[in-house]
Amino acid sequence: MEVAEPATVAAPLEAAWDSIRIGLRKDLGARTFDGWLKPAELGAFEPDSGTLDVVMPSQFMADWVRSHFGERLGLAWKTVLPIVRDVRVIAAADAPRPAPLLILEEGPAPSERDPNTPNFDPRYRFETFVVGKANEVAATAARTLATSQTVSFNPLFIHGGTGRGKTHLLHAIGHAFLAQNRGSRVVSMSAEKFMVEFIRALKENDTIGFKQRLRNADLLLIDDVQFIAGKDSTQEEFFHTMNEIITAGRRLVITSDRAPQDLDGIAPRILSRLSWGLVADINAADYELRFNIIVSKLETLPGVEMPRNVIDFLARRVTSSVRELEGALNRIGAYAMMTGRTIDVAFVEEVLANVLRANQRRISIDEIQTQVAEHYRIRKAEMTSARRAREVARPRQVAMYLSKQLTPKSLPDIGRRFGGRDHTTVIHAVRQIEKLRASDAELDADIRLLTRQLEG
Repeated sequence: MEVAEPATVAAPLEAAWDSIRIGLRKDLGARTFDGWLKPAELGAFEPDSGTLDVVMPSQFMADWVRSHFGERLGLAWKTVLPIVRDVRVIAAADAPRPAPLLILEEGPAPSERDPNTPNFDPRYRFETFVVGKANEVAATAARTLATSQTVSFNPLFIHGGTGRGKTHLLHAIGHAFLAQNRGSRVVSMSAEKFMVEFIRALKENDTIGFKQRLRNADLLLIDDVQFIAGKDSTQEEFFHTMNEIITAGRRLVITSDRAPQDLDGIAPRILSRLSWGLVADINAADYELRFNIIVSKLETLPGVEMPRNVIDFLARRVTSSVRELEGALNRIGAYAMMTGRTIDVAFVEEVLANVLRANQRRISIDEIQTQVAEHYRIRKAEMTSARRAREVARPRQVAMYLSKQLTPKSLPDIGRRFGGRDHTTVIHAVRQIEKLRASDAELDADIRLLTRQLEG
């Protein structure tokens, strides 16, 4: 096969880059361009995939440019030089060493990655995952599955809301497993991609190739399994893939935004198989964990000085997700660098005005039902069921009581959210819990704990 001379591709890339830089400086203004995009350099280009690396001097700058200018960079390259179909913004520390402008040699180059090996995010490792009460079980289980010679559970099912760290743990497992098992076969994909590739294999009569690639994996990682809900043929293949992996003694990790028993539209035999392993949840980060995450993140933001009272302010006010908390820190650091202002509470309130407004605690009834169900170890569906057994009736009353105390919803609204119950049922529940709190110390402690968790 003829291989293009480096100059035949390098020259257009460099010319296009000069043109793109001029356009960006004009569109964004000299100050913004000079502060963020001027230090960018061209990295490796992979002709087969059309992927070009744009290299920034630090991880902080790479994160900022990726989130704020990534789409603009991609569109500019596709417009000016269509052979570039994808742009990756990376930090210099993550670039191949040496980092050639082009990877064009015949045969596998030392710096090239096997296209079948997952491209795990270098930031997402166990070393950078901050552990607290909300995620301790999931983090410990993930590390055990990735690094131990033998494990007593398989599969590992990790569930939790958006932005709590499921994807971070999935990538960390991949990094650690590959480091421990050189040459092992690892497959990582979202459930949605599983479905798309399976359907493509059916159309192209290549289901055997699809099955072999997944079922021969030493470690299979599936993200967001809830997306195959209601897809019967995909679930059939998914079930057999799970069985093959587990029966062969290989390892399987699955993530979802909810627990197996709360996954609607998933075949019962899949849910049963998932429950055979270890089910680990990641709850919303509490104040202590958010505080520690900020401290850890600041270590990766050189030159950003943040006093303790500001860290405390952020930990208490940005509560929606870890992802949003990290984004807020990046924004604060970037604005401080651009303006030269000292980071204090007033500065943070100005920079994060929209974020802080969005994070004002607007506790939902759904959130209360989830938290109470987890606390009392019952299915969330029991909150709306007709069962009157004490083990579900009392938690349901607690959830109604908290809904009255912590939300602005009317009694009829609350009743409707609890299985269409009458407002008099809610009144009875509220009065009953108020009465019991005065005489039952354990119940009173439960209410206090749940309130702190919901408000935290």
